[in-house]
Order: sequence, then C-alpha cells, then structure tokens
Amino acid sequence: TTLRRSRCPAPLTKTLTLLTPPPSPSHFFCVHFFGVLGGGVIPSKLILQVSAMGADSSSVPLSSSFITSLRKRYYTPFFQITLIGLVCFCCPGMFNALNGMGAGGQISSSAANNANTALYATFAVFGLLGGGIYNILGPHVTLLFGCSFYVLYVGSFLYYNHHTEQTFVIVAGALLGLGAGLLWAGQGAMMTAYPTEDRKGMYISLFWTVFNLGGVVGGFIPFALNYHSSFARVNDGTYIAFMIIMSIGALLTLALASPHKVIRDDGSRVTLVRYSRVSLEVWEILKLFADWKMLLLVPACWASNYFYTYQFNNVNDALFTVRTRGLNNVFYWGAQMVGSISMGYLLDHCSRSRRRRGYVGVTLLAILSIAIWGGGLANQLRYSRNKPQPKIDFKDSGSKYGGPFVLYFCYGLLDSMYQTLCYWVIGVLTDNLQTLSRYSGFYKGVQSAGAAVAWQVDEHNVSFLSELILNWGLMTFSFPLLLILISLAVKDTTPSQQHHESAFQKEAPGNAEGKDEADVKDKSGPVEKRSAP
Repeated sequence: TTLRRSRCPAPLTKTLTLLTPPPSPSHFFCVHFFGVLGGGVIPSKLILQVSAMGADSSSVPLSSSFITSLRKRYYTPFFQITLIGLVCFCCPGMFNALNGMGAGGQISSSAANNANTALYATFAVFGLLGGGIYNILGPHVTLLFGCSFYVLYVGSFLYYNHHTEQTFVIVAGALLGLGAGLLWAGQGAMMTAYPTEDRKGMYISLFWTVFNLGGVVGGFIPFALNYHSSFARVNDGTYIAFMIIMSIGALLTLALASPHKVIRDDGSRVTLVRYSRVSLEVWEILKLFADWKMLLLVPACWASNYFYTYQFNNVNDALFTVRTRGLNNVFYWGAQMVGSISMGYLLDHCSRSRRRRGYVGVTLLAILSIAIWGGGLANQLRYSRNKPQPKIDFKDSGSKYGGPFVLYFCYGLLDSMYQTLCYWVIGVLTDNLQTLSRYSGFYKGVQSAGAAVAWQVDEHNVSFLSELILNWGLMTFSFPLLLILISLAVKDTTPSQQHHESAFQKEAPGNAEGKDEADVKDKSGPVEKRSAP
C-alpha cells in the first residue's frame, strides 16, 4: 500500500493507491475504521482509490508512520478493552436494559423468572467452564459463539408477545446461560490481564462505563417506543430493536486482536499463551474449589448478582408504569457508569500501597451499602407483595416519584462499585492470562448460581421485605472476607517490579510457542530484542 500526494492544482487531492493484490475488505475496514476510533485522524479530503497501477513519476510517497500509528493503537489495552466494552454494550448491555424493565417487559414476571432461572443455572456451569474453553478455543470463536445466543433470547420474548407459551423462552434462557458463560469468562480475562498494575482500576472502570452505556441507550428504547402506550407490556418494536443491536455486537467480536499481540502501556506483552488441553483445564478448574483465595471470594461472587431480582421485579416493576420503568433504567445504568469510574479511580490513586487501596475500597463500599440498603428498607416498609401501591409515573405522580427514583439510582451506583471492586481484587491476584480466565469464570459461575436461586426465590412469592434483608445480609457478610483476602493475597508491587515480572513470564518455558519475538523494554537500559522460547 502506498500513500501518495498527487501534484494537482489546488485544492490538493490526497490519493491512496492500493497496489495489486489489494488487501481483504475486512482487514482494510479494521485498519481504517478502528484506527479512527483508536485516535488516528483521517484528513477530510482523503480519497480512497483502488488501482492496479504503480506510483508514477508525478507522485511523492508519504510516510508510512500513519498506518504504523493505527496498528500500534489497535494493539493497545485501551483500544482492546474499549472494543470488548462495545461488544458488551450491544449484547449484555441490551439484555440488562430488557431485564431491568422487570418481567422481561411483560405483564407477569412468571415467564421471565423461569427463563432467568434456566439462564443462570446453565450460566453457573458454563461460567465456571468458560475460562477453560476460552483457553482452548481462543477469543474469537468463544466470544462470537457466546454473543449469538443473546439475539435468540430476545427473539423468544418477541414470540411470547404473541404466543404465551413459556417453553421457547425457557429454552432460549438456558442457551443464553451457555453463551453468557463463555462471553464473560473471556471478557474478564482480557479486562484483568491487559492493564499494568497501576492502571487496572482505570481499565476496569473504562470497560464498565462503555458496557453500561448500553443499558442507558437500551433504557431509552422502551421509553421512546412505549411512551404513548397504554399496555402493561412493551411492543414488538422494542424487542426487534434489541435484536438488531445484539447482532452488531456479535459481529464486533471478530475485530478483537489476539491476546499475545496486545502490548501493555509499559511496553511489555500479555503472557504468550499456547492454547491449553481439555484435560489440563478440567483439572485446573477443579483445583479452584480448593483454592483458599477463591473460597474467600465466594460470598462476594454469590451476592454480586443476587440483588438484581429484587431491584428489577420488586422495585422497578412493582412501583412504576412501563414508560417510567424504561426511564428509570436509563439512570440506573447511568449510575453504574458513575460508580465504576469513581471506584476505579479510587482503587488506582488513593494510596501508593496496593493493599491499602483495597482496604479503603472495601471500607467505603461497606458504608455506602449500609446507607443505601437502609434507604431501601425505609421504602420497602410502605408496600408489600400483598399490598401493592398504585403505579408511579414520572410525569403524572408529582413528588411521589422522587424518593423511589433516587433509591433506584443508588442501587445502580452500589452495584457497579461492588463489581468493580470484585474484578479489581481478582485482577491483582495474578497477571497470568490463563489463570485470570479461570478466576473470572469461577466468579461468573458462582455469581450466576446465586442469581438462579434469587429468581426462583421470587417466583415462589417470598415477601419483598425478606428478599431485601437477604440481599443486604449477603453483601454485608462478604466485606470482612474481602478484607482478609486483600490482607493475605494482595502484594504491594510497584509498576517497575510488575514490568519485570511480565518480562519473566514472557520468557518462561511453556508460556510461548514457536519463534515469536517481543520487544522487552528495560527502564534501566536500552531496548533489547529477545526471542521467546
């Protein structure tokens, strides 16, 4: 490819001549489109011409540094984590927007409760196995396969709008649990392994912000499409819009870079991975149940999605009209963006000691938990499952809307801060990509098992007050165990030490394959070219 400037009268025309054979359209699209997203600037008068002609004597070649710059940006953690965030914006983000409506946008919560039980039951299994599957198949196959089931799940609710038969919805939920387990295990491995030690909080909050922007945009969809509707369920157009956006997300997984090509901000590479064997992955996953670090994390994993059932069904669905539920979702997921950014910044910058940062994060979250769940208790005492209140509308109910709205916003804030802290703790336990994929899979597996129980608890008509107390108790119980885990397992390494550990891992036998070469930057000396064994 030659970038050249033609000697033409003003205005000067810039021409890109692609010499034969031309690159594939998909490769050119990735370099051009994603290069722009990564920060490259395309001149406004750039014209793309495909030509079989070579450069003639009237052209002056331009520097190839522009293309090189695009490639460098493409392989940065910032770009790759933003890209996986966009994938989750389109798939889990839209799923959250639909689920956050309560009852899956339907009148009765029965179908959604049963579908979510099937979903999280299979999610618990494949979330646990997902890390091993990711290590065997790699990111592209794993994530594309996982994302495809989100479309099917929303399609099942479109079907349910016309045929009130739960079988299809429940089967689609079970299949989505399989796909979501694969997606989140891969996402967790990338999000925690790509950043350097001093930027883990920033990149976790970056992902969480982009991902939850999907819930914000998804909240506007039912709000806008059902604004003048008098029905108690969402219309067909809402489900169709979600399906289109989810399909785009599935295709975006193909644009992700291979992990071993990603270069961290300090110049080190992610641990080079030779994809694993099935027998090894099964053994390593089983060992997690005897790992004391994972056992201390179990209560936090269980609690981290358990409260969704209560918040979506027994607060948003129980108190508000359809259009107001959509509007509430916009602010619920918007609060998650604020919470993840705040907690990520705190975990990166509140102290030079990594262990002390963890202590501060857990302590702050415990205080916020008491305040927010205490406010939830005060609100819950006003109504019950057997004594429902008239539905609140943001436009027609006046001041009655303010208090429950602020509470629901705070629930979203607490959720994102809690999960950001959990991912940060997982991320500081190790930098090895294979290990982190298993840790992330364990986290999502236990989390989903808890969610499956929560949806069935609600299906069996347990009182709203009992569900609130259970949620509050589970989260509170996890805080002292997180403090113990941080005290015993988190080490106060500096960024420079982290860099040397990464370089050692890259050269260690079994972490590399073939004759790949990597630039290892030594801060105390010149750059060396070393061959990975």
